Amino acid sequence: AQIGNNNSHSTNVFARNKKQELKMADNLKINKIFRRDDTPLTQEQEAMLSQVRAVQTTPRDARFPSSNQAGHCWNRYNEWLLCLKQTDDAGVCQPLRYHATSICPAIWTEKWDEEREEGTFAGLKVDK
Repeated sequence: AQIGNNNSHSTNVFARNKKQELKMADNLKINKIFRRDDTPLTQEQEAMLSQVRAVQTTPRDARFPSSNQAGHCWNRYNEWLLCLKQTDDAGVCQPLRYHATSICPAIWTEKWDEEREEGTFAGLKVDK
């Protein structure tokens, strides 16, 4: 006697087909929203489009594979501080600050900035 579900193969095929159907439906929705149109954009629309294209966040970091990015945020902030400590040049470290502020909630970075000013920050200490 065979033990198990004889329909497991057909169930997997059904699930794959259902996923493909959903993906196709999503593509159709996206195509309706972002359809290709030959009408030229106004200068204001072009400016807005270039701003949207320029938006970036911190690059993916293999040390933080989970969806909870709190540790990634903390590390990015401290990497920025380490740069400040090593170079004493805020301009050189600006990209690291940008990465930190792009992944961290603003309330956290503001709190950490205040704590650094007060001398109570738990992370890397940077002399001013």
